[in-house]
Amino acid sequence: MIVDPSKPFQIVYSIFSHEYLGLLFESFVVQLDEQGRLSLAYQNISSANAQEFDAGLDERDYELIKLMDAMQPEEVIKVYLPQKKKVRPKDYLQQIYDPKTENKQVQDLVEIRLERQRSAILPKLIGRRLFEMGSDGSPTWKEIEVMPEPASIIFHFHKNPDNTHYYPTIKYKGESVLIHGRGGYLLAKDPAWFTVEQKLYHFHKHVDGMKLLPFLKKKFILIEKKMEPVYFRKFMAPMMTQYEVDARGFEVSREHGKPEPIIRIHTLAGTDQGLFEGAAENGEEAKIVFEIRFQYGDENYPLGKADDAASSQPVTLIEKDGEFMFKQTIRAVQKEKSIVSYIKKLGLNLSHGKVELPKTQAFEWIGENEELLSEKNIKIQQRSNPDGKIYHIGKAQISIEVNEGIDWFDVKAMIKFGVYLVPFAKIRKMVMKGQTEFELPNGEMAVIPASWFVNYSELFSFMEEGTVDGQVIMRKHHLALAKQLEEGNLVQLSLSRKLEKLRDFDSIDDYEMPRGFEGTLRPYQKAGYNWLRFLNEFRFGGCLADDMGLGKTVQTLALLAYEKEENPGFCSLLVMPTSLIYNWELEARKFCPDLKILVYSGTQRIKDPWKFREYDLVLTSYGITRLDIHILKDFYFNYVILDESQAIKNPSSNIANAVNKLKSKQKLILTGTPVENGTMDLWSQMNFVNPGLLGSQNSFKKQFLQPIEKQNDKDKSAKLHALIKPFILRRLKSQVATDLPEKITNVKFSAMTAEQEKVYEEVKTYYREKIIGENPIANLGRQQFTLLRGLTQLRQIANHPKLVRDDYEGNSGKLEDVTYMLQSTISEDHKVLVFSQFVRHLSIVREYLDSENIDYCYLDGSTKDRQAQVERFQQDDKVKVFLISLKAGGVGLNLTKAEYVFLLDPWWNPAVESQAIDRAHRIGQENKVIIYKFISRGSVEEKIMALQDRKLALAGELIGSEESFMKSLDNEDIRALLD
Repeated sequence: MIVDPSKPFQIVYSIFSHEYLGLLFESFVVQLDEQGRLSLAYQNISSANAQEFDAGLDERDYELIKLMDAMQPEEVIKVYLPQKKKVRPKDYLQQIYDPKTENKQVQDLVEIRLERQRSAILPKLIGRRLFEMGSDGSPTWKEIEVMPEPASIIFHFHKNPDNTHYYPTIKYKGESVLIHGRGGYLLAKDPAWFTVEQKLYHFHKHVDGMKLLPFLKKKFILIEKKMEPVYFRKFMAPMMTQYEVDARGFEVSREHGKPEPIIRIHTLAGTDQGLFEGAAENGEEAKIVFEIRFQYGDENYPLGKADDAASSQPVTLIEKDGEFMFKQTIRAVQKEKSIVSYIKKLGLNLSHGKVELPKTQAFEWIGENEELLSEKNIKIQQRSNPDGKIYHIGKAQISIEVNEGIDWFDVKAMIKFGVYLVPFAKIRKMVMKGQTEFELPNGEMAVIPASWFVNYSELFSFMEEGTVDGQVIMRKHHLALAKQLEEGNLVQLSLSRKLEKLRDFDSIDDYEMPRGFEGTLRPYQKAGYNWLRFLNEFRFGGCLADDMGLGKTVQTLALLAYEKEENPGFCSLLVMPTSLIYNWELEARKFCPDLKILVYSGTQRIKDPWKFREYDLVLTSYGITRLDIHILKDFYFNYVILDESQAIKNPSSNIANAVNKLKSKQKLILTGTPVENGTMDLWSQMNFVNPGLLGSQNSFKKQFLQPIEKQNDKDKSAKLHALIKPFILRRLKSQVATDLPEKITNVKFSAMTAEQEKVYEEVKTYYREKIIGENPIANLGRQQFTLLRGLTQLRQIANHPKLVRDDYEGNSGKLEDVTYMLQSTISEDHKVLVFSQFVRHLSIVREYLDSENIDYCYLDGSTKDRQAQVERFQQDDKVKVFLISLKAGGVGLNLTKAEYVFLLDPWWNPAVESQAIDRAHRIGQENKVIIYKFISRGSVEEKIMALQDRKLALAGELIGSEESFMKSLDNEDIRALLD
């Protein structure tokens, strides 16, 4: 019959006995009659339909319903069934419990689960109506009164001359509760809940139901005399520690004991291995278990609890001359807590008296605290280990001296484990291999402290064997690491005053500029030159990593000018991307006119390394270096310098392998982006300039790359920074702003690709023949129009042949340089304006940005939301690039967030260029603006620049348009443009 939730009802709980699962609980709602009594209308209630009866339920009812749902057979068997297999609960349980097919393991697991459910349900039934279910399934057959107060229990042991009687006495509110032969039964065993005469009782303290169960059917248990010694020792003594016991015919003595603390240690079973040698498959180090115990007389006990009689009042049985005496020790629980608190302050975080630590940490803690523990009379005690090992208990000591030699540091170390001196070389090799323990002369196993792996692993990996037997040395470029360890009191370091300066860039001497350098360095550039000279003096390699546009080229040329004066007749090699060779050549001739320069590139290059002796500087590309390494590696250069050194970021690449074969006295790398993809980029480049600085590739991965990139280890990041700090100089544009002029203009020459140059020459030949073949006087107007059209096409091809020919499939040298430098500015977190007077050219750049998923703003004549684009560029830090056509964006824009301006093509009138530049460089601009003009080498762009210098110097502002520029050209100018 269905219960109507709109009429009065009551929730009740019912007990029934399942044929396999024992006592189970179920929840029901029962309709109330007009007198408020339970009617015969009832229905099962579960979490699925409980909301219908919400008006009659409270929070505890919902909890009970949920707990009882979990006891139902279909829920109980779920966890043991194969996934997705549908089986009726009755069929499955019959198979599990049938003597022919039974599964004892599943039976035990089910019983544990149900017992846990019963123990959770029963306390919540206090104040609720509980019934025994009838055989017809009626949930309200017999009501059981749930007694709200806990009962008390005393266990009696009465020793007679011939035997001993054992029985309990139960009282509820001072009245005896008789249980023998009253039809009582246990509802839960742990702790005990039982019914007798339709009343449900529980106890104040935890009572094991199995100790109560026999007395539901018998008045007492008789212990025969011959069984008494065993029974008293194994049963009665533990009972006396847990329950109130009435012992007659025995002597019971009680005394307050004084605890003697013991820290017991043993290897956690199954993990007795080294850190890396066969440690657990998941890579974890072997564990040591610490357990605090307290000795009272001949017995010792684990950590006790003040409210637990079993642990705070242990009982021992003493038998003498056939007489039995129980000795109960009252433990000093507060004293024990004080000792545990002291041990925790020493760093051993005991939980319930125990803790596990990795082996290396465990013995390090013991060694460091041995004296303090001894002062408090706390003993360390080893339990026997499965493999029979006995570990050395005592402090491990390490003392390292690092003394400056002529070309390296001499390393001396003393290592002691207790009274034993251990060779440094042995410990170094073990730390390097991750081995944690070794045998001492007395047969004990010594464990290397965990902190040695943390503090010294990098230092040990950077050490080398010296030329003298037993000598250990370290290269001087590891000074920063040694200094960091000295600051942490981990090593004793002896340095000359001169080498001390390397730690602090500000203390580097100011060096005179070389006479052969024709130029003036800005203050930060002069500081960079001083740094290069200092590294030169100590023969260290370095990485000049200033932001793009801050003058890495000019600082390097100043160093090369010094080298020509100091070491005449020695040749240096400068390797770079092909597109930079021409720029380097121009800058070198401008600032260092005395340098003899050889451009080693092209198909006509003479592959004779001995020719290099005739020059001060050889310029070549990464591609040529890779192809000709078999030639270049035979020459000993003064300096080998890599520009845009991120080209060797992949240590396994062909180009990285090639440049590492080059021989030189010193090395230098230049890059604005020393790290592009990850920490390994840094290793490859720093290993080139200072081999061994960051150890081997494998050790670097283990020591730095994995902890930094996978674990975000800040300490490792700090150590890596300290290692490379003296050898890498990076100034951001923002850092040197006060040293910069308002605007810096650079010309970037790009080499056309072979396909691009072919198209250019075809178009140039066509217009040269057409224009120069015409009568210049008779056809002056038509000649100017033809010339303008021809020059425009040549300028477009110099940008990208696709501006003229849609079917062009090749690349553009200028586009390669523009996209490369865009990546550099973006990676350095700068904003850049990109101007071109050709919308089609901007479209090509746009296609590249889209393919790389680089966000940008765009503005040309067709743009409707001009101001929205401007505001987005100004306000959104994620947008680094703004593509602008000259005619649309030459005026009326305020783009003060930009720090770089790229002019993709030269314009006839520099005043128009200035307008574009002034979009970024205007009132409100807090940044210094760096301008790059991109010019295709050997093209009409380069020749227009030369004409501008000559014509506009005379004409000034009179030439303001393409037409007026054309009118200013004579036949000689035209021939020069089309030559």
